[in-house]
Amino acid sequence: MLIKRFVSVVFGVCIVCVVNAQSATGSYVNNLRNELVKTWPHNRTINIVFHGHSVPSGYANTPVVNTLGAYPHLTLHAIKEHYPYAVVNVITTSIGGEQSEQGEKRFKKEVLTHRPDLLFIDYALNDRSIGLERSLKAWEKMIKQALKQDIKIVLMTPTPDLTENILDENTPLAKHAQQIRDLASKYHLGLVDSYAMFKDLAKEGKDLREYMSQSNHPNAEGHKVVLKAIEKWFVSR
Repeated sequence: MLIKRFVSVVFGVCIVCVVNAQSATGSYVNNLRNELVKTWPHNRTINIVFHGHSVPSGYANTPVVNTLGAYPHLTLHAIKEHYPYAVVNVITTSIGGEQSEQGEKRFKKEVLTHRPDLLFIDYALNDRSIGLERSLKAWEKMIKQALKQDIKIVLMTPTPDLTENILDENTPLAKHAQQIRDLASKYHLGLVDSYAMFKDLAKEGKDLREYMSQSNHPNAEGHKVVLKAIEKWFVSR
């Protein structure tokens, strides 16, 4: 009897955790969703900005750039499928090869000037070159600047690099991914956990090479994996 009661309590707690997580995802961008369903003449232009490195820029097998197959453009397409009356700009301020310190230096002039309603930040792949501490400072500077302007922010953990074992918890990318999760929790921001999604695929026995154009750039299928996590912020299923 005691065991049954314990299992019931634990199961109940798990349900509450899942429900809270799902409701948090939706509620964080509720105002934006409300704007997306408005029709003319009550609607307005919505700006969604993707800031980061080569992956949101669409670099595939360098120097090829597959803009239309990258997750920012796929996000625009998905939003328009679900919100046919919305006027939406998806803007990429990303630069191939850039890390977060460089991105922070141009953040005010090149990102905030777009007056984003929603901002995605994706820098972890290249932040390995500057380490966790410097990366943390740069991300926090960008986060604080955006929050001062009441911008909704979604942080993104990295897509894979095939030179690292994604199942190893001690790799540089794994540590950067955890730092990003911690930042999202600390500042109550949105999170797209791309790293966890690809890790789950690896656990299922999938060959991650099937999702990559080269060792550190996703192909079209890899970008679709990221899109699934982004879509949850806009679409209730």
